[in-house]
Amino acid sequence: MKLGFSSWGMPNVPVDHIIASLAEMGYDGVELTVKSGYSIELDTLDEAYRKYVVRLLDMHNLELPALAGHESLVEQDPDRAAECMRRLKGTVDLAVDWARGGTPPCLDTTAGGSPDDWEALRPLLEDRLGDLCGYAAERGVVIAIEPHVGTILDTPPRVVELVDSIGLDNLGVNFDISHFNVMGIDIETSVSALAPLSAHTHVKDERGMAPDHEFLIPGEGEFDYVTYLKAMRRHGYTGFISAEISVMVQRREGYDAIAAAQQTYDVLDAAFREAGIDRG
Repeated sequence: MKLGFSSWGMPNVPVDHIIASLAEMGYDGVELTVKSGYSIELDTLDEAYRKYVVRLLDMHNLELPALAGHESLVEQDPDRAAECMRRLKGTVDLAVDWARGGTPPCLDTTAGGSPDDWEALRPLLEDRLGDLCGYAAERGVVIAIEPHVGTILDTPPRVVELVDSIGLDNLGVNFDISHFNVMGIDIETSVSALAPLSAHTHVKDERGMAPDHEFLIPGEGEFDYVTYLKAMRRHGYTGFISAEISVMVQRREGYDAIAAAQQTYDVLDAAFREAGIDRG
């Protein structure tokens, strides 16, 4: 396994500073977020900029395991639904442009909706996710669907059922265990179900139970990263463990994205070492 950081927690930081800072800290890779409102916004990335990002990654020897392009897959408004799919497919194309060593980064996206939508909107979710995966498969890109507390895709059984129902080889999971932790689902239960399906991961820290939960910077809560890492290894996961800083944290007065990344690295690097896991 390797240690990564998502630029989700760095919305206003320029890409050169993101990549140079994470490499200097010791991270093995970065997930770049290309949503609207971020410094690396999909629709602003011309050919020259795309090549520039690849050069930066090569210069700093940083891997790119995933792109965060989160858009709703169950949007009801036709115009908004079309825009969500346009952006997701555009991010698939970007993944191809940013492929290194012949392997594009996977595309992480949440599903949207709410838990109560499962029965009514599951067919729509399957149709749209299947369409996205079909587009991505032609380009060699993996789609990593992220279960998320409070959305239509919120429990391990639903995730397994969805992946099995669609049945495409390029559909995996972006497994953010924090969303199950705040629902009271223990590490072994969520890891045993989802590690075998995972194309990428997120971790953060947290306190409290949903809906009265709070996501935190690693080291601020009580999540047992050592037990988690050992469980992921035991269940066969060998990819990136990528930290994500929640919007909850970003809203704090004086939030410092670089300091949060450094604290995260210190906590997770120590956990890797305590778990006896060699990073790559």
